[in-house]
Amino acid sequence: MPYRMFNLAETAEFLHLTEHRVEELARRGEIPCERHGGRLVFRHNDLDEWASRQLLGFDDEPLSDFHRRSTAKYHDLSHDVAIIPTLIQPDWIQPQMSSRTKASVLRDMVELAESTGKLCYRAELLESLIEREKLCSTALSGGLALLHPRNHEPYMFEDSFIVVGKTIAQVPFGSPDRSTTDIFFLICSQDDRIHLHVLARLCMMCHQTSLLLEMRDSNDAAELHRILVASEEKIIKSI
Repeated sequence: MPYRMFNLAETAEFLHLTEHRVEELARRGEIPCERHGGRLVFRHNDLDEWASRQLLGFDDEPLSDFHRRSTAKYHDLSHDVAIIPTLIQPDWIQPQMSSRTKASVLRDMVELAESTGKLCYRAELLESLIEREKLCSTALSGGLALLHPRNHEPYMFEDSFIVVGKTIAQVPFGSPDRSTTDIFFLICSQDDRIHLHVLARLCMMCHQTSLLLEMRDSNDAAELHRILVASEEKIIKSI
C-alpha cells in the first residue's frame, strides 16, 4: 500500500474531493502528482503527507467541511458513536512527562505507545516520527502537537490507537508561531483514512472547545480522559 499509485478517481475518493478539484490542485502545482502520458497519477505516501499537512493548517471552516465529508462516508454520526473512547484509554495518558527536548518527547511518546501493547515495531515508529518532523513540525499554535508517523503501515500496530502526553515543562517543538508546546497526541493508525479523520476530529476538539485549557488544569489521567471524551461529545453534537 505505501508505494501504490492512485489514479484521479482514487485520489478524489481518498481525499474526499471531487475529481475536478483534484485536477485544479494538480494544475496549480498545489498537490504532489506525476503525469504518465496524458494521465495524472499520485503516489500514496505523497498524498498522505500532503493531506496531513493541509489538515494541520486548516482554519475552522475548511476543517469542519472536511470532517463532515469524512464522517458521513466512513463513520456513524449517532450520538453514541465516538472515536476517543475507542482509541484512547486512561492508562495511555501520561500527565506529567519529564521530557524537555523535542528528541526526548518523541522517545517518551513512543515508550508510552509501547505500553499500550498495540505497538509491534518501536524502532520503526520512532524513526518514522523523526522523519515526519523533519518534513514539517506537527506542532500547532496554542501549545499543542499532533504527532504521527510519516507513513501508516498496517503491520506496525495491532490496532489503531492514540496516546497522550503532557509535559511538566514547556518544550520548543517548532510551532509556527514559535511558541512552546506541552500537550502531545500521538496518532497511531493502521489506515490512512482513519488517520485523516482522527486528525480532523482532534483539530476541531482543540480549536472549537476549551479542551486545552481544561487539560492544563489537571494532572490526573482519568480526569484527562473524561475531559477528552466530553470535548468530543461537544464536537459530535455540533456537526
